[in-house]
Amino acid sequence: MDEPVHAEVDGPVGRITLNRPHARNAVTVELGRALHDAVVDLAGRTRVLLIRGAGGHFSAGGDFAEVSALRAEGPDALRPLFENFGAACAVIGEVGVPVVAAVEGYALAGGFELLQSCDVVVVREDAKIADNHLNFGQVPGGGSSQRLPRLVGRSRALAHILTGDRISGTDLLAWGLAHRAASAEDFDAVVDEVVENLASKDPAALARAKRLVRDGLELPLAEGLAAEREAVVDHLGGDSAAAGIAAFDARTR
Repeated sequence: MDEPVHAEVDGPVGRITLNRPHARNAVTVELGRALHDAVVDLAGRTRVLLIRGAGGHFSAGGDFAEVSALRAEGPDALRPLFENFGAACAVIGEVGVPVVAAVEGYALAGGFELLQSCDVVVVREDAKIADNHLNFGQVPGGGSSQRLPRLVGRSRALAHILTGDRISGTDLLAWGLAHRAASAEDFDAVVDEVVENLASKDPAALARAKRLVRDGLELPLAEGLAAEREAVVDHLGGDSAAAGIAAFDARTR
């Protein structure tokens, strides 16, 4: 059986592919575990991670066949499905490298929750996106009820979760959940452009900036600003900032 997640190092880029195209990359217990492990492994060996799905879809959410089988065994059998996927989504925010989601085709339920977890999202304009758990009498289990209100506000998040209405990649950009939206013809080129841009940046600066934004959202403004001051002083005082300062100085002369 093919591995549920394919991971490879491509120069400075760690490429992670959800690899269940026959099921539109639906999430299983093993896919969640493999995704977590791939993020941790490649983050230690690359400058940027790219997550996308095989077969033209990001992810259609939880695998209904596996959910049904686990449900028949009782609630405890279901826990690893959500724990593994939740751990994978959480570790994306914890690793020091930026994580880019390339979203096309279906990004539903868990697929939508996964893209919410990523640092940078590039989406095809015609992608089909939704937290559609309620359409099937279910509730979010991969973070949507908590991340989405923090990202787009309570009113929009609650209305979307309760209605389960689909949105497009263009809508995702308008909601502030994507960095770039591209046509089908330009999508791969735009993904490459964004990934190459991030890979060219100083890794220490990227890690500090990501950490400041991620942690700062959980802090009062004054504490976040204090953390930023400490981080910039420490960064500028270290060796990794020297090349950037020299380049900036050369430009201004």
